[in-house]
Amino acid sequence: MTYQEMIEEARRSMQPHCLACQPCNGKACSNRIPGPGSKGTGDLAGRNYEAWSHIRVDLDTIHELFEPDTSFDFFGQKLKYPVLAGPVGAVKLHYGDKYDDVGYNDILVRACLDAGIAAFTGDGMDPKVMEAACAAIAKAGGRGVPTVKPWDSETLKDKFALVEGSGCRVVAMDIDAAGLPFLQKSPRPAGAKSVEELSDIIKMADKPFIVKGIMTVSGAMKAKEAGAAGIVVSNHGGRVLDGCPATAEVLADIAAAVGNDMMVLVDGGIRTGLDVFRALALGADAVIIARPYVTAVYGGADEGVKLYTEKIGAELIDTMKMCGAATLKEINGDKIRRM
Repeated sequence: MTYQEMIEEARRSMQPHCLACQPCNGKACSNRIPGPGSKGTGDLAGRNYEAWSHIRVDLDTIHELFEPDTSFDFFGQKLKYPVLAGPVGAVKLHYGDKYDDVGYNDILVRACLDAGIAAFTGDGMDPKVMEAACAAIAKAGGRGVPTVKPWDSETLKDKFALVEGSGCRVVAMDIDAAGLPFLQKSPRPAGAKSVEELSDIIKMADKPFIVKGIMTVSGAMKAKEAGAAGIVVSNHGGRVLDGCPATAEVLADIAAAVGNDMMVLVDGGIRTGLDVFRALALGADAVIIARPYVTAVYGGADEGVKLYTEKIGAELIDTMKMCGAATLKEINGDKIRRM
């Protein structure tokens, strides 16, 4: 299968809600929900995508020949690239009937392991979603990040029991999911958490904990105060609050404030290896990519995930060579300029 064949198969499988656009820039789906669009006016997914293009990289090929080292240490697990697949829920509703959440997560976790990276898995109202995701991570030797919603403490106890059985090294919460309609309408008292509540949750999880959905320096500091081992600079793909800035617009300030105290990940509109380079230069340790991995699974299952991952990896390697960065640590603010 070629990359183009994978895209064409995804288009056949994902309509009418998602058109598997190339590039996946949030324009055609806009505020289409069900579907992969954004909330409100629908401009935020597109803003996430466009913001990366305003960061230009500095070409520099006067250096010794080298083969870039793209390996990344993710809480003791060595990844081939600083790239992780993002958590996605309700795939049948938003992307088409080919897969449900159980089948999707099973493919994604396995395929990411084979491709040398790792996947965050989703959560949902149906307990089977987390059960299946944790089972898939267990089959992958604990390679994966189960991501829980900001449920009430009793529900989280049940979720964390599944997490413990998965053998994972790290667990996450997409705390910004508090803005999702289904969570707001949940009979459970789910939603926003105070620093004290988040601290109790992190202690309950008893694993390195990543808080996903950080868009301000103050939010990052509150996650640190609560005991988080990492954060994800994320606006949930624009799906929970209209009018936010793009993640690329706030990443540098957040990363500078955090320093080396927590791992900093970022998502939102990242589509290429060049975008990965830009994100690392702004201070991220690694990136998370969601929508394109849905396209990869729908279009080619395991093979689709491998094709997309290798495409990103090749683009990252090429950019590192052309900008004189032999290692990920050499990708810094000196390699870019903001226009």
